[in-house]
Amino acid sequence: MLKLKPNCECCDKDLPPSSNEAFICSFECTFCEPCAKNVLSNICPNCGGSFSPRPIRPSGLLEEFPASTERVLNKSGCQANA
Repeated sequence: MLKLKPNCECCDKDLPPSSNEAFICSFECTFCEPCAKNVLSNICPNCGGSFSPRPIRPSGLLEEFPASTERVLNKSGCQANA
């Protein structure tokens, strides 16, 4: 089950479970759309994989299957991919 991480690993923008702006790689590294597309050129800085829009969990299931509250932030920031 997806963790639904609460923030962008680059800019720390909040990405609630209902966000249409959250993008993930196959390892669930999580980024906002502007960082994924404009800064990272659709390449995950952690694993080198590509991004896909993160699915939205139906609100009725969030109580039983809550989103993660653990924030992840790249300490060195994100560098633009060439």
